[in-house]
Amino acid sequence: MLTTISWIALAIGIICTIIIAIDVIRHPQMMRIMNIVWPINGWFFGPFAVWAYFKWGRLKAKDANKEDDRNKSAKVFVSASHCAGGCTFGDIVGVPIVAMTGIAIAGSTLFAHYLVEFILAYLFGIAFQFLAIYPMDKDQGVMQSFKKSIKADTLSVITFQIGMFGWMAIVHYLLFTNPPNPSEPSYWFMMQIAMIIGFLVSFPPNWWLVRKGIKEAM
Repeated sequence: MLTTISWIALAIGIICTIIIAIDVIRHPQMMRIMNIVWPINGWFFGPFAVWAYFKWGRLKAKDANKEDDRNKSAKVFVSASHCAGGCTFGDIVGVPIVAMTGIAIAGSTLFAHYLVEFILAYLFGIAFQFLAIYPMDKDQGVMQSFKKSIKADTLSVITFQIGMFGWMAIVHYLLFTNPPNPSEPSYWFMMQIAMIIGFLVSFPPNWWLVRKGIKEAM
């Protein structure tokens, strides 16, 4: 039953990613990195990501002809989605690295996943933030934009990964006697849930960062 549910969830995520990607190609975002972020979020947020994209994302397309009437919650949601996109990309890249190399820390592959995926999620998260800041701030130079990116996204990335890793620990130690591995659809279904939890955990810090002016409301 879990395998069937996993295949259905993964199929829905892929379909939602394709739907968003096709529309993004037709209606590119003003902020280029969002052309990547929205489809990535479609993979784990599924139909909700499609709804959010057409309700809020399309307002920031280059050819948008509607007034941007989003409230603060919607703008923070997009900011958190931007962070989630970078983290998710890093996590997805990290999984096969650990699986193919067979590395372990203290005899645990879970801890290896934590280390590798955190490093990659942080690097991609900061890179995604840099690609949002630098085009609007070129006069201040690369290093200044890089520093702003670190300041704006470090807390967001850390909290996203805390939420995700917490769910991975539950899966590994509580839900399964034999935890699924990356060759099984149930593993990736658990990862979809992990990304959603990571997003929910990172939303309050993103709200705080925006309120303090450390991070721009997107």
